[in-house]
Amino acid sequence: MAQYSRFLPWVLTGFGSVLLLPLSHWLALLSLGLFFIGCRDYRQTRHAILRNYPLTGHLRFLLEYIRPEMRQYFLENDEDALPFSRNQRAMVYARAKRQNDKRGFGTIKAVYDSGSEWIGHSAVPRHADPKSFRVTIGGPQCLQPYSASIFNISAMSFGSLSPNAIRALNRGAQMGGFAHDTGEGSISAYHREHGGDLIWEIGSGYFGCRNSAGRFDAERFAENAKSPQVKMVEIKLSQGAKPGHGGVLPAAKVTAEIASARGVPLGQDCVSPAAHSEFSTPLELMDFIRRLRELSGGKPVGFKFCIGQPWEWFGIVKAMLESGICPDFIVVDGSEGGTGAAPVEFSDHMGMPMREGLRLVHNTLVGVGLRDRVKIGASGKIISAFDIARAVALGADWCNSARGFMFALGCIQSRSCHTDHCPTGVATQDPERQRALVVLDKAERVRNFHELTVEALAELVGAAGIEHPGRISADHLMVRDASGMAVPLSSTLPTLGEGALLDDAQLARLPEPFRSQWPAASAAHFERRALPR
Repeated sequence: MAQYSRFLPWVLTGFGSVLLLPLSHWLALLSLGLFFIGCRDYRQTRHAILRNYPLTGHLRFLLEYIRPEMRQYFLENDEDALPFSRNQRAMVYARAKRQNDKRGFGTIKAVYDSGSEWIGHSAVPRHADPKSFRVTIGGPQCLQPYSASIFNISAMSFGSLSPNAIRALNRGAQMGGFAHDTGEGSISAYHREHGGDLIWEIGSGYFGCRNSAGRFDAERFAENAKSPQVKMVEIKLSQGAKPGHGGVLPAAKVTAEIASARGVPLGQDCVSPAAHSEFSTPLELMDFIRRLRELSGGKPVGFKFCIGQPWEWFGIVKAMLESGICPDFIVVDGSEGGTGAAPVEFSDHMGMPMREGLRLVHNTLVGVGLRDRVKIGASGKIISAFDIARAVALGADWCNSARGFMFALGCIQSRSCHTDHCPTGVATQDPERQRALVVLDKAERVRNFHELTVEALAELVGAAGIEHPGRISADHLMVRDASGMAVPLSSTLPTLGEGALLDDAQLARLPEPFRSQWPAASAAHFERRALPR
């Protein structure tokens, strides 16, 4: 009964109208009026908070109303305590609802602080068409290339998110013409309901393509991968929020729907191991990519990872050169990514941040002459048009966002994802709580957030004198260094020339970690080779 306690104030007003009638007609009418307000809250479809918290949910909107007077308090006391700032979250909400997202009275950003960044504008601005902001993914070995939006929904699994959240995300993706990453929980019936483009993520548990022993099942994979709705296949090597860490979905949370989607037994713990069983060396990974590409009918196949040890990444690149097999894409996930299931030590201190990882991947592929064959995606605290522009300047071809689209669904960062008590119905399997998320309404907000963010990106690059974000480079961005000087971002980044890693004579002059760790990497194993001193 505890889960229904949120309805108690609303119900009490109904009883109160009856009990107060003999004492005071005015109090009884007031109580009855509050009861009918609660009834309206429960039935309306615009606000998930009010559907889950009739009557009392208005307290949140009251606090939002007085928030301008409290802004400085929030900035000084709580701005850094959340994964995204309140202003970023407010920007997403405004775009999702097609409200005014403009800010009066100038910036609140400290533009003179070390590390502050901005895009240099041009004296000859251009018009950039946001409809052209698409990226063709698929190398020479791919038979079914995919034209992806520059901005897509990052990996979030059914099970972590509610059925209604999955429905709304996928319908929004279908309406807006962008892609929806399934997360490693595989493809559920809710992903298929509205027909939005899917990127099927396959993790170490091989959910949706596993046999009874938990090993990869080629026949089941081919059956799912050949669905017209599946546009790309993404192997998850590691997750930015908890790299190198597996996971367990307890038996009590393995519902019949989750068991069906993942292909696991009902009523048993659902284990996602830390490492894959289908490959243990870089060369075996390349062969697994080849197999998946063939089994899918030639669709783009790539992998997602958060970089740990650079020599392991270098070993993967050496395997590409040695085998002649390349992934069609690589998604660089940053350690700043979020999840409701990461130990604090992992989320705070494990893995490489997205910006450093992205630049390392881009430089390495340039250094071996493979950058034109392999597209790069980026994910990790990307929410605004400037975040996309900066990632592209660092080497990305497109970006993925998870929490930005969760905000569009109505997430208020209550940090109750792990409790199954999400107040907005986004991250819960409780049927009563998830009903608060109305699919048609929130799908429209998902589409709006994507559309208006890409339009904002078009305005940014146009103001910089560019017609397509693919032409943004680190020369277009300025950054304030530790001494307080404004310098081009390109001057602070390590840069490799085309084919530099293939020329032994250049190795001694390359920046770290290339100089010492490229020779130590091997395509035959992930371990670092001992080099002669």
